[in-house]
Parts: sequence; C-alpha cells; structure tokens
Amino acid sequence: MNPGLSLSVQYASEADVLPGRAQIRRWVAAALERAAVITVRLVDADEARALNRNFRGKTYVPNVLTFEYGEISPGMLGGDVVICAPVVEREAREQGKTLQHHYAHMTVHGVLHLQGYDHVDPVDAGIMETREAVILKRFRIPSPYTS
Repeated sequence: MNPGLSLSVQYASEADVLPGRAQIRRWVAAALERAAVITVRLVDADEARALNRNFRGKTYVPNVLTFEYGEISPGMLGGDVVICAPVVEREAREQGKTLQHHYAHMTVHGVLHLQGYDHVDPVDAGIMETREAVILKRFRIPSPYTS
C-alpha cells in the first residue's frame, strides 16, 4: 500500500545527532496506512514539557507526542508527531539501543497513534506493539518489546 504523504520535518533541537529528513520520511511512510499530511518536529526538553503540560496536563518530558487532527479533507488524515531528542538519546542509552533505531521506533509509534492506534488497554497495546515490530523489521530493527 502506498498512501499519499505530505510530510514536513522541523528541527527545533540542539541535539548533535538527529535523523535526516529522508530517513524520517521512510519511517513515516512505512507506518502509514492511509493518505496523510504530517509534521514531524524534533524538539528539546523545554518544548516537549510545555506541550505535554499545555495539551495533556502532564508535567514530565515525554519521548513522543502525537496530535491527531482527524480527517482534514476527504480521505486525508492530518497530525503532528513531536519527538523529544534528549529523551530519545537517554532512553536509547539506557535500553542499549542505537540512537537511529530508537528514533525509528518513536517515529513509527507516533504515526501509529496518529492513525488511532493506542496502548492504554492491554489488548490494544498488543496490537500496536505487534504492528510496530512488523514495521521496524522492514528496516532490520529488532522489536523494541523483546530483549
């Protein structure tokens, strides 16, 4: 399946190592199940914390936030995926993953949320995690849910 994709990648982070636009596009496209207009924004902790506080009422710095805008035109989904570079770097280090693999996971995770996938309920979490693992495998990235 090759849905239409309009993608904007925004760099708003001081991190030394960030994935390139072409790589982000590949990850987004692999996770996309329908046509979409998506912005992926890579940010630092202050912006991620402010967005999490202002839109979710949470005070911590998240690794990824997804803002779903629903169907913005017939058959076209819209939304933003915000990835916090310092958190992704820390988590990759703590989990013994490459930084590139963790960025891939957070991008795929965010795009799946944008399409309605969730992980609050254990059954839904299993569906989402399986979908993530299948997508990441295309990039030869091990499942983030197995050791």
